[in-house]
Amino acid sequence: MYQKFHFLSNSSPEAQSAYKSLLSTFMQTEIENADAIVAIGGDGTLLNALRKSEGRNIPVYGINRGSVGFLMNAPHLENLKEKIDQAESVQIHPLLMKATDIDGRTFEAVAFNEVSLLRQVRQAAKITISIDNVIRMDELICDGVMVATPAGSTAYNLSAHGPILPLKSEILALTPISAFRPRRWRGALLPSSAVIRFDILDSQDRPVSATADEVEIRDVRSVEISQSTITKTLLFDKGHSLEERILKEQFAW
Repeated sequence: MYQKFHFLSNSSPEAQSAYKSLLSTFMQTEIENADAIVAIGGDGTLLNALRKSEGRNIPVYGINRGSVGFLMNAPHLENLKEKIDQAESVQIHPLLMKATDIDGRTFEAVAFNEVSLLRQVRQAAKITISIDNVIRMDELICDGVMVATPAGSTAYNLSAHGPILPLKSEILALTPISAFRPRRWRGALLPSSAVIRFDILDSQDRPVSATADEVEIRDVRSVEISQSTITKTLLFDKGHSLEERILKEQFAW
């Protein structure tokens, strides 16, 4: 049973109104002492909640008061504690991005949805793709490329015509963004244990950025992506699990 909650919201009037309403009913608990985090807003707010609890696996329950909210629950505040007590839980594993820029600096970030590489100028990017230290594509000429988790496969990945992945599939989607050469390449499905490396060709004249969800690194020279050791728990209203939503999305018109 969940007793202590930490509430956070985005800055929209709708989310702030819900936030204040819940604080009039429940006591705010510091995040390190909470049994669950209640995120009010859209998917970005939920991702922020996951990052804020990065050191601990505190379950996160999202209330949709944002623009998309695929990872959120219905925007109703009634009987919140009962809903959370009866919620279905799902464990997700984010990606770990290790990026090196053209000056040799290294950066790390985690991504619960996807890691995406995008060209920074009008010229197409040229990227070499290696899987587990084996070069699988010498040169992909494109606007960009991404690696998506099952939880993130219905987000940017889907809009780039990537596949929707069942939540328990232990598969990653490697999806090109507007590939020019090879023109007919549509990407690949990889085991979640794969280590994926992108090397940027001609990185000075054809600069590329790398983004792990909302964390962007500019002018990258190489990017390595693997599944992190982090486990996070999301809570969904009974009968409306993330797995069910992903399944329904595959039959949407």
